[in-house]
Amino acid sequence: MRIFYCDHFVLPLPDDHRFPMEKYSLLRKRVEDAGLGQLEVPEGADDEMLRLVHETPYVERVRDGRLSADEVRRIGFPWSSSLVERSRRSVGGTVAAARAALADGAAVNLAGGTHHAFPDRGEGFCVFNDVAVASRVVQREAAARRIAILDLDVHQGNGTAVIFSGDPSVFTLSVHGLNNFPIHKESGDLDLGLEDGAGDDAFLDAVDRGVTEALSRARADLVFYVAGADPFEGDRLGRLAVSKDGLARRDELVFEACAGAGVPVAVVMSGGYSQSVSDTVDIHFNTVAGASGLAAGRVVVGAGR
Repeated sequence: MRIFYCDHFVLPLPDDHRFPMEKYSLLRKRVEDAGLGQLEVPEGADDEMLRLVHETPYVERVRDGRLSADEVRRIGFPWSSSLVERSRRSVGGTVAAARAALADGAAVNLAGGTHHAFPDRGEGFCVFNDVAVASRVVQREAAARRIAILDLDVHQGNGTAVIFSGDPSVFTLSVHGLNNFPIHKESGDLDLGLEDGAGDDAFLDAVDRGVTEALSRARADLVFYVAGADPFEGDRLGRLAVSKDGLARRDELVFEACAGAGVPVAVVMSGGYSQSVSDTVDIHFNTVAGASGLAAGRVVVGAGR
């Protein structure tokens, strides 16, 4: 399985910043040590790719360092040339993973999942919407016509929902915390909100129901799995109570369903803000291991819960 990474394109942040940038290099090292796949550095997404989703003035403001103070505040990262390069590489990793998944059955970007980015702005640690851009790239290349986005991060993919609103070729599922960020939820094709404190049973029931319905309705040629680690009970921003075992079972449900439907899967990491970064890395690593099993044909379809 091909696995794409860009953690060496470092985004400089203040020491007290709450975004755990170190998780990416720790995850890549663990994946490398485990031999889960072929690690590759993606090309960065160019302006033409980004403009398939994002408005030209916004792309140019990001590129040229002309974001307003309010735009910077909404994104949550200070502007720098390193931010631009890192954001391009993150999108490029998802584009590369989509192409690889279509060829091999599964692939992973050890970044991405920036689902809060809208056509004209970023927010919530998201500059460009990598899954949306990758969807448009593979559609433009006629590599996939219909796409399903299975967003199982704890925060609703509001930017993704807006980007694909009214587009029958892309189906968006979001299973998220009902009362968590973003406060205003957008309308995707299937939104399943969970109350604060929801644990394994409620979460897995929603995932099972949502993934089954999404794949049935989407009739997809390609799935993007937004595999956030932040539903975890120890996550600082999650507000749910899902165990590591529950999140591993989430991954199994997704991969079993996709294997049963015969649809390739491109996996992106999305959020994870555990009190201990090692917990976030554990959860992401289990997801990558599951994808590796899918690519190798080791996923048992219909194993049940």
